[in-house]
Amino acid sequence: MLTDIQPGDLGFFSTLAASGSLTAAARELGISPPAVSKRLSQMEARLGVALVTRTTRRMSMTPEGEIYLEHARRILGEIDELKQLLGSAKVTPKGLLRVNATLGFGRCEVAPIISKFARNYPLVEVQLQLSVNPPLITDDVFDVCVRFGEPPDSRVIARRLAHNRRLLCAAPSYIARHGQPKTPQQLTTHNCIGIRQGDEAHGVWRLSSGRGESRRTESVKVRGNLVTNDGEIAVNWALEGHGILMRAQWDVARHLRSGRLVEILPTFETPDADIFAVYPQRHQHSPRVLAFVEFLAQSLSAR
Repeated sequence: MLTDIQPGDLGFFSTLAASGSLTAAARELGISPPAVSKRLSQMEARLGVALVTRTTRRMSMTPEGEIYLEHARRILGEIDELKQLLGSAKVTPKGLLRVNATLGFGRCEVAPIISKFARNYPLVEVQLQLSVNPPLITDDVFDVCVRFGEPPDSRVIARRLAHNRRLLCAAPSYIARHGQPKTPQQLTTHNCIGIRQGDEAHGVWRLSSGRGESRRTESVKVRGNLVTNDGEIAVNWALEGHGILMRAQWDVARHLRSGRLVEILPTFETPDADIFAVYPQRHQHSPRVLAFVEFLAQSLSAR
């Protein structure tokens, strides 16, 4: 009978699913892999259904496991939210905080900020995961996502951490060999470094000029012989003189200041890429989430 659901199993199964394997879950829980396997088997025996399909190297959720996980995460979130609300503003930020950020920005900016945050809030356990594409915040895999651009989903809270815009740039060595484009359409004759990230159309650059009724936006289909999904690699290729790059100001500002990169078509505007902290509405009163988001905002503002 599906009646023997123990409260401790909810957290165990949520950790198991987030870890991706029995071995990783064992490390996370501080127990041995056989102990993880035994507890999972005991859960499945009590429930009378299989929750996980196991193979030698990986595991996957059964349909029943997906249902169990969805409800377990919701219940755990509600319990945590209740604790935070009952404690009101007196609660010291503590507990697990799951953070996601993009590869380059997460490595260079978010990780150092988390290091300082951990010193100020030692009771908060921070897990940082970097990814090429931003995850769906509604999947309840992360508590806070740091991303470029405000998400369209109204079910989440998005706080702008810092203003940011994309810039076109190239190394002086590239400009010396190929010259600078004077109009957006002239970009089609240049070698442009491609970045495949998120849902944006690959190889299409949008540039705007003018104000009010005279404002005009051009979509330029660019191409080149180098493409990557890693922004840091793309910046390095640009520094080495391989072509023209469109990249966020935060990633190239220091190279523009040093002269290693030169801005291309500076009178034209490219799409904004403001930096946001995004989190579910149920965390709007969570002390650890609010403390972390505020810490992020202050740290990036200081930069």
